[in-house]
Amino acid sequence: MKKLLFLFISITISYNTYSQVSGYPVEIPINASQEIDDFKAIIGAYIGPLGNSLGAGLNNGWYNTAKPHKLGGFDLTITANFVLINDDVKTFVIDDVIKDTESSIFGGGEVPTIVGNSNGNITFDGTDYKMLDGLNIPVIPLPILQAGVGLIKGTELTIRYIPERKIGNAGKVGLIGVGIKHDLLQWLPIVDKIPIDISIQAGYTKLESVIELVDPNEQVEPTEANLGVYATTINLLLSKKILMVTPYIGLGYNSSKTTFSATGKYTLGNAYVPVDIIQDGFEFESKNNLRANIGFRFNIAVLALQANYTFSEYPTATVGIGISIR
Repeated sequence: MKKLLFLFISITISYNTYSQVSGYPVEIPINASQEIDDFKAIIGAYIGPLGNSLGAGLNNGWYNTAKPHKLGGFDLTITANFVLINDDVKTFVIDDVIKDTESSIFGGGEVPTIVGNSNGNITFDGTDYKMLDGLNIPVIPLPILQAGVGLIKGTELTIRYIPERKIGNAGKVGLIGVGIKHDLLQWLPIVDKIPIDISIQAGYTKLESVIELVDPNEQVEPTEANLGVYATTINLLLSKKILMVTPYIGLGYNSSKTTFSATGKYTLGNAYVPVDIIQDGFEFESKNNLRANIGFRFNIAVLALQANYTFSEYPTATVGIGISIR
């Protein structure tokens, strides 16, 4: 995950494309409000699928049963979430994301996103340039460590935490999240006697990173970028324990947003975009969608193995292992 984030930001910020006519990049001012909005929209469309993929991964692995821990029960679990990249999010059309194709200095047809692998050109102030390449990412792995503890009234609290860690000499990344699961059947007379478990679950995860960027062509001084991914999920869970196996399903809602800021200059074609456009940061459009999840947990004494699959715009396969004392 850390290598992926570093690679993504490094390529996004410090990529240089040279014009066949103009040679080395020159600074071209982008001052008008529409020009700034269009620039941000293009960059958001380019790197947005990676932020959305990370958000989908962060919204998985929260549960492996609908039954909350009893008071004092706990678990410690590590999951690996594999976000599968659909072809639908590997490209976008530049003319579809800018406000007005007639007045904008930007333009173009279908080009790759950061997770894609196709080629394409972007028009900047009347001249065509090669658009940033995609990384051709088929799947994004996202490991998460978390712990849960049972509280009163059929309620379980879950905490995720990866302390801020250095990525070699390149920067640092950290993760924190909190979730809650609550038994619903206890509040429904008679229905609480049926032999299944039904709960509502919600979780919020925040991933933040600070990365030092180095321009491989030494045209720009080293600088820093900040990437944040904030993911929220709410789910209705149903499970049934059968001997050592607990199958479960979840129906719910995913939401994620990505924030991005950087100092230094961004190159697009043969133009350096002024630093003030991105140094104050901007937020990519939040991604909201419905999700359906199906999986099972297998218990051997206190050892719990799990596997599930989430159906959504960014489908995710999850496997995990942990200890659980209910």
